[in-house]
Amino acid sequence: MLFSHCIVLLVCLALCQAKRVVVDWNIGYVTASRDGYVTRKSIGVNGKLPVPPVHITQGDTLVLNVVNSLDQPTSVHVHGIFQHGTSYMDGAGMVTQCGIPPGANFTYEYSINQSGTYWIHGHYNHQNSEGLRTPLIVYDKNMDKLPMEYDEEALIYLEDWYTVPVAERMKEVWNPKVPFPPPPSYPTGLINGINGNVTQVVNMEPGKKYRFRVLNMGTTEWFKFSIPGHKMTVIEADGEYSDPMTVDGLDIGPGQRYSAIVQAMDSVEYNYIFNATLYANFVPAAPELNPRYYTGLIQYKAGAPIKHIEPETDSDIEWAQDIKMQAYDRMPLLDVSRTIDTVAGSKQFSDNLTRAILHQYPYVMPPKVPTLFSAMSMGELAVDSAIYGPQTEAQVISKGEVIEIYMTNETPIDHAMHLHGHSFQVTEYGPAGNSSLIGKPPAPVVRSGPYPMRRDTFVVPAFQYARVRFLADNPGVWLFHCHMDIHFAMGLAMTFIEAPKELQKTQRIPETLKQMCLAQGLQASGNGAGNQGLDLSGLPLPPE
Repeated sequence: MLFSHCIVLLVCLALCQAKRVVVDWNIGYVTASRDGYVTRKSIGVNGKLPVPPVHITQGDTLVLNVVNSLDQPTSVHVHGIFQHGTSYMDGAGMVTQCGIPPGANFTYEYSINQSGTYWIHGHYNHQNSEGLRTPLIVYDKNMDKLPMEYDEEALIYLEDWYTVPVAERMKEVWNPKVPFPPPPSYPTGLINGINGNVTQVVNMEPGKKYRFRVLNMGTTEWFKFSIPGHKMTVIEADGEYSDPMTVDGLDIGPGQRYSAIVQAMDSVEYNYIFNATLYANFVPAAPELNPRYYTGLIQYKAGAPIKHIEPETDSDIEWAQDIKMQAYDRMPLLDVSRTIDTVAGSKQFSDNLTRAILHQYPYVMPPKVPTLFSAMSMGELAVDSAIYGPQTEAQVISKGEVIEIYMTNETPIDHAMHLHGHSFQVTEYGPAGNSSLIGKPPAPVVRSGPYPMRRDTFVVPAFQYARVRFLADNPGVWLFHCHMDIHFAMGLAMTFIEAPKELQKTQRIPETLKQMCLAQGLQASGNGAGNQGLDLSGLPLPPE
């Protein structure tokens, strides 16, 4: 479903007193044919799929009442909301909480002080891939402080959808008898929750300006979105505002979002189309499979002829690039306190299985205690990264540090990297490894301007490196992981333990969260093994 909102209504909402917005989610299984071809078991909310988008105004409190009607634990993460002072509400399974047990309920409460385009999704056992995801739109309370004025909005949320559950796809990855990588699988594209071939129209009126909020809620592949004949002026990436930047289209990795202002035509003589192309550079090209082309109607007048515009070649289209964007609030380039080197890669382990790594170990066997609970209960030892278990690849950082993540990617696979609790300054991209393996010359070195764009999910392309920076101003435990679910499941993740001493002084884990652990035979305190001190006996160890 498409949503349009009159700017007058938005201003009215913004001026109203902040309120508590209550949303009830009964998470359960549904049978759905989302692509119009294959019916399969999926995960929905209140018996529905797609999950209806959530709309709220900056300054409101979102109260999300969750009932778990699944036969497995569940948890919910609000992607891009920083959770200042409430890291226990972040929802990352076995990082900031145990899952909500089957048949149990839990209430998440979020103070929404940010504005922009976000999304809510499952963060336990990769339930995001099974349909548990929806946009979260946070309207600004100060509409006169935006980079550009506009009249109405249009919401476009894009998804890739596989005919088999992620668990079935992972069986091939974890089968030592199957050569790695396994044969490619090709998802179909969904637009606003339904088959991209039957998407609803976007109505536009001559002379008006429209804010298009475009999200990639997919689990693996990229989308390119454009409206031939219309320029797009980007003003937001991942909830952060930018100086207006006019482009031809948006190239969006999994987890990323953009807002762009589109000026409507002056006449109703013609209707137009929009393009949404689902693709993956790292999957073999195949006719009608990769890429997949989807179109929708931009309607100025019902029944008007469609004006067909000769498509440009991809190389001639100017796509939005975060490295070229500038932060609207003029936050300058941060001075680095220290650099943490990471590698987006994989290797074969002694059991003949290939897993993904960011540093030394794959994050495939979670600790016995949620990492946040360890940080909160281990006293002075919370600053020792060893207590969290080697698989967490824990990095302890101090309050006020500026951390630079330097990530090299010497593989032919792009990676979309997301950090909970923060946004990054995107400062530099450059060449890494041997790009001739994919028939390309080395990538150029490109650096940001003096006011780097911030976002919470950045892409490190194949055979390139990326440098990003963030300020450690949010005590908590924050997961850093690839937002391509197969890669996350293979272990491409690590955790940041931010200012644990301040965390212990300023936050308290709700008793209900502790009880959820105990109800499942898990512990709610101690080190990663549930023991005291440095005794990690009984902890499932990562593979060697």
